Amino acid sequence: MRQSDDGRITLVLDDVASPVRSLWAVMDDSDLGAAREALRKRERIPGNNSTHIGSWSQGDNAPELILDLPEWVASRGVRSVIWSALPSKFEGKNGQTPTCEQVLRYLSGLTGALRDAAERYVSLAPRQIDTLYRRRIEAVLQWTPQGPNFGS
Repeated sequence: MRQSDDGRITLVLDDVASPVRSLWAVMDDSDLGAAREALRKRERIPGNNSTHIGSWSQGDNAPELILDLPEWVASRGVRSVIWSALPSKFEGKNGQTPTCEQVLRYLSGLTGALRDAAERYVSLAPRQIDTLYRRRIEAVLQWTPQGPNFGS
């Protein structure tokens, strides 16, 4: 989990978390470097900090954080994959992963536009993104899913 600069709690790849389904989209850029740069800009990662953009191409060693990536790629005819590789962050500290209770306390304390944005982010996430954090947020804060269901 990552506490974003705008106050939302967002998902990040984490090697100690239980695996969950991820969703993907085709990127129009066929140049891997340009695609990485476009993702860096979209995620508002400052400067030329490409260390927070992960990528993999056929023939590379498979990343441990993304299970069965070579098989997945082969079944879809994809040549390369990119993802945001931001570290967990909480209370301004990179690498700090909050507990569910810390996230619930934090979200419960938000008010106004900040709270609305945080709730909207959680509620509109696709329903397949099923994490322990999300289940606890929905149960305790009653932030119900409204996001799309993309099927299996």
